[in-house]
Amino acid sequence: MTLMELQNGLCQSMENGTLMRVSRILYRNPVVVFGGLIQFDAMPITDEASMQKMFQIHQQTQMRHPQIEVYVDFEIVEAVAVENDVDIHDDRDAVYQGMNSDSEDDFEATYEAGDEDEDGNVGVETAAENVVVGPSSSQPMDVPPFMRELDLEAMHAHEFPEYTNIGVADGEDGEFRIGMEYSSRKSVVAAIRSFTIGKGVDYEVYESEPQTFYAKCKMYGRGCDWLIRASLIRKKGCWEIRRYNGSHTCTIRTISQDHSKLDSDTVADAIRPLVETDPSIKVKSIIAEVQSRFNYTISYRKAWLAKQKSIANVFGGWEDSYQALPWWLSVMVQKMPGSVVQIETQPLYNGNEEAQGVKILHRVFWSFNPCIRAFRHCKPLVQVDGTHLYGKYKGTLLVAVAQDGNHNIVPIAFALVEGDTADAWHFFLRNLRMYVVRKDGVGMISDRHESIRAAVNRSGGDWQPPRAWWMFCIRHIGSYSRTVEEYNINYKRLEERGKAYARWCDAIGLRHWVLAFDEGHRWGHMTTNLVECINSVLKGARNLPVLALVRATYYRLNELFMRKSAETHERKRAGYTYSAFAQQRIEASMQQAGNIVVHRFDRRNEVFEVREMTTGKVLVVDLARRTCDCGHFQVERIPCRHVIACCANQRLDWQLYVHDVYKMTEVRKVYKFEFTPLGDPDTWPPYEGPTLVANPAQRQTSKGRPKLTRYLNEMDSRDMRGPRICRLCGAQGHSRSRCPQRAGPSGGAS
Repeated sequence: MTLMELQNGLCQSMENGTLMRVSRILYRNPVVVFGGLIQFDAMPITDEASMQKMFQIHQQTQMRHPQIEVYVDFEIVEAVAVENDVDIHDDRDAVYQGMNSDSEDDFEATYEAGDEDEDGNVGVETAAENVVVGPSSSQPMDVPPFMRELDLEAMHAHEFPEYTNIGVADGEDGEFRIGMEYSSRKSVVAAIRSFTIGKGVDYEVYESEPQTFYAKCKMYGRGCDWLIRASLIRKKGCWEIRRYNGSHTCTIRTISQDHSKLDSDTVADAIRPLVETDPSIKVKSIIAEVQSRFNYTISYRKAWLAKQKSIANVFGGWEDSYQALPWWLSVMVQKMPGSVVQIETQPLYNGNEEAQGVKILHRVFWSFNPCIRAFRHCKPLVQVDGTHLYGKYKGTLLVAVAQDGNHNIVPIAFALVEGDTADAWHFFLRNLRMYVVRKDGVGMISDRHESIRAAVNRSGGDWQPPRAWWMFCIRHIGSYSRTVEEYNINYKRLEERGKAYARWCDAIGLRHWVLAFDEGHRWGHMTTNLVECINSVLKGARNLPVLALVRATYYRLNELFMRKSAETHERKRAGYTYSAFAQQRIEASMQQAGNIVVHRFDRRNEVFEVREMTTGKVLVVDLARRTCDCGHFQVERIPCRHVIACCANQRLDWQLYVHDVYKMTEVRKVYKFEFTPLGDPDTWPPYEGPTLVANPAQRQTSKGRPKLTRYLNEMDSRDMRGPRICRLCGAQGHSRSRCPQRAGPSGGAS
């Protein structure tokens, strides 16, 4: 804790709502005297050193005197023309209860600062600003770095030279000069504000007109004669400093621990490069950035508002984003034929009458043509999962991913839906099957959510054998048994632990969760880890308006396809036949095949018995059925060491037993098709269709910081979120972490 943080905490702990600052702190220093008695000395807390000494004394005496007692003198700060945030109560819990909470995303999604504009700005300076709300076509269509960024682990923003001088006047000595020119009224006001913040002084606006801005120091006439006037010079087409009285002569260095001119708009402009790089930046990081740059500690509320304004400036506003989404999607489909967009809407009612020409966006499914074509050359396996949105409106992003022959993740489809409901999953899986995953014999891995089960049952056999095999993520329940023998051993161990555990697993169905019984449709994948990797990559996008989120998937996948296309081209040109992953597997098997004794069992050279010399283990290899008792051959479709040994013994070509998906000719086809630039929005055809708006019922309304963690429906705050609904089984009354289906029938870890 710094001294400034201590002062802020003391101010915000007062309940009278008056804007104050700390003028003096006295610490009751407990001193042990003769006989074990304690007397108190008054110790002034004036700097960091004395504050740390107070904490050290407390550590030594807390057994006898467990509390720190301080006497504080406060001074009332005059609130006339103060433009900063004065709503102390809204910030207190946010700043001092949860600044380091792991549920920062959930809190930032549900934190509300009210619908008013926010900084409590008053005075003629603010009144003179003209606010124009443009049509949906005015949505920003430039591409911030974030949309093309694939590595989101880098948490530090790049330096942007154009922002390095913020808070400093343009003159060589940091002062203004008569004759200085600025491009707009906004730029000259921003320069004056930055100068004021940097100098630790303040001003009042005396005249604010479309062609004039006139301000004086707050101490004008009381020891300081600082004033500045800027005017619009029509002949030059710029703003110019017309009058300036020179440096401040007042002695006040700080107005408070915040600054009235450091409003959320100023902060939003200052943090714009950070938001462009990472829109999921934490509010506490914004507070730290402002503290580092301006030497002021702004409130949590002001930092939160600044983040929302900066996101809107960079990525567009929320309501306009919904209106512009169908236009962008229609242009994308026209420019990139073969892409798929499916939108479901609901009627919007004004009282009892349905609004004409306006619909509520209920669900939207999209898949890009390169991704649809890529899946034809990937493993016949798809993983699906959902992740919650953290923006102004609630919702869930559903994602489907595949994998190429080099173990690279390939996202193939997305959907924005109202939540983890059976209808939402049915919408997603129906479109996924109809437009993207069209071939039969595919596997699908998901968690055991009842909503997904209901959607699969409603699919009319689209996601059931023989067209598809639905399997479970077995992170919490599973066995990695590759063979029946391994499964029998593990199952016996489970029975020894308790019959109830075995019966519980039996009810799931072997083909849903045991590798040995999935007929190879898992390709060795036991969890939904692939789609969770994509969710983590898209984590920052979940804070964005809907159009920005959809555009982020477009530009990031374009970046992914360009990189992987270049990599596969270079590897093929270097003469490699197989992917790097398959090559490593094959080379490792060849090194281990030398210690294996092979016995042929039929004249067709198809069935062999092999014995490992190091372990003495005997296994059967069937080349016709492409199986080996070790399980690796049929799981990965790559020759294991036993198959390599059999081929070497009988001079057979082992390459016949490598699946085509691992060949570089096939891997290159995954990234063969390219994304198409959409061009200048001014050249796009007009959108013909209903205006889409957000569902008002989906707006985030809860206030305060949730207690936990990953899923919104796992929180203990029932009054905030309603009854808890288990994400695993769909039942009410318990969370996923306490679900019987996760913990086993007796409540223990399975």
